Amino acid sequence: MNSSLFTVLLPVALGVVMFGLGLGLAVADFRRVARYPRPVVVALACQVLLLPLLCFGLVVAFGLPPALAVGMMLLAASPGGTTANLYSHLFGGDVALNVTLTAINSLISVVTLPIIVNLSMAHFFADSAGLGLRFDKTVQVFAIVLVPVGLGMLVRSRAAAFADRCRRPVKIASVVILVGVIVAAIAGERDHIGGYLAEVGLIALLFSVLSLSVGYGASRAAGVRHPQAVAACMEIGVHNTTLALAVALSPALLDNARMAVPSAVYGVLMFFTAALAGLLLRRIGAREGTSAPPADRAAAP
Repeated sequence: MNSSLFTVLLPVALGVVMFGLGLGLAVADFRRVARYPRPVVVALACQVLLLPLLCFGLVVAFGLPPALAVGMMLLAASPGGTTANLYSHLFGGDVALNVTLTAINSLISVVTLPIIVNLSMAHFFADSAGLGLRFDKTVQVFAIVLVPVGLGMLVRSRAAAFADRCRRPVKIASVVILVGVIVAAIAGERDHIGGYLAEVGLIALLFSVLSLSVGYGASRAAGVRHPQAVAACMEIGVHNTTLALAVALSPALLDNARMAVPSAVYGVLMFFTAALAGLLLRRIGAREGTSAPPADRAAAP
């Protein structure tokens, strides 16, 4: 994983991913917080504070090796993925709220992700100096993540139609690059993959179930309506594993294939757990007689 090819491709892939995210964001996505103050605050508190604590508890309880433990914490620190919007739409969630949460959560994670990873490295690799996202690498995270998002938003603000046309090709390009890198990483670790899956499969499944449960349960406990609670559930339960994988594998950042394993496993499991949660939540919504508001951006303030 230390070849010059990977050194170039991983930051490029991460930059393309975040540029694509920026192409889908507008200033209105942030202004919409005024319409959803309670669900936004609850969802962000769960994402930034509660999930890392829950993940840390699971990691300690399972006694994971340091690299896998940090990989789990990296996953917990990653924001919600754009797939959450699709799941929210399919299962009666407030998609406009999802867009807002993704926008805010993605920007907050630029600060919180390096902090959580640094603390995790300091705890789990207490005797190993020089590991983790040091200050210089933290600055690189800011640059690789925040700058492309800002550029994407700038393009959208100046040429919305062009941004809409670019989103799909940009997403495909980032996926192709990242899949190639992941395949190479798996090939390099093929002798250990079975052991990794045995070590993190159950904890990844539990964390997925807990993430989804916390998103919906905490929101309803705070008096949030069902459609907004479904949005929070999907936003918190469907993590941006692409970002976590890129950070873990990039030679400019963590450069550790083992730390990428939890995100890779979670990235597969979450599609099934989120679908099952969605079917259950749809039944709850039908019982309550609630429905989601219009999902398209034009309907949002």
